[in-house]
Amino acid sequence: MATKTLVISRAEKLFPYWKSFLEGIGFTNVLFTSKEKDALYTRIMEYKPDNLLFGCGFYRRATPFMMMNLLKKLPRMNVAAINIHEYPDDLGMRFIANGVHSYVNMMDGMEEFMRGLCAVRDGGAYIAEGVLKRINMRREFPKPAADVTEREFEVLGLICSGFYEIEMADTLHVSPKTITNHRTSLYTNLNARNPAELILTALDNGIIKRDGLSFYPTGFTVNPQPVKEIWA
Repeated sequence: MATKTLVISRAEKLFPYWKSFLEGIGFTNVLFTSKEKDALYTRIMEYKPDNLLFGCGFYRRATPFMMMNLLKKLPRMNVAAINIHEYPDDLGMRFIANGVHSYVNMMDGMEEFMRGLCAVRDGGAYIAEGVLKRINMRREFPKPAADVTEREFEVLGLICSGFYEIEMADTLHVSPKTITNHRTSLYTNLNARNPAELILTALDNGIIKRDGLSFYPTGFTVNPQPVKEIWA
């Protein structure tokens, strides 16, 4: 029985090559798209593919998080993350933690890459060796991402606006510890290791809009404070 495969990638100039490659190893009715977010969801609903092949770097660092949101809408679809570039295994691990069925890595060599693709083609699951090692070396399975709550969204906006932790706590009328907890959740959900990565991820993927960052904390000051001159 013929199946449908939708490939999500930004490498539009390579679509003819990858279509020929995938159909050459047995994928049928292969369609490509570079649409994103709501437009991507609409395209999926129109085409109704059996397999969804998602380029790991499509949403940069936030691809595992964005795929998690997509899977909530399409829980039965056979989804695979496909890596054809250098992509950290720790981020690859996040795809599996967030519910993606397969992670196929070209960096493992063509033989293993083909093995993974064929498993996906046949409706199975496959996890590249490097990602599997990252999962097995942990005492607990990595925590999945979660939706960014309304309060976390507020904290994220303040982080992107350059607020210090105490300024965020004062603005939102919560304790600094609460801000720390929200920040930790945001790091997990958006696969960020530090504030710089968090800000880039939020802005690159439109989670926070740049035109919403033109506000300042109460009592805004610039350090060091000016020295008041004393006239004789």
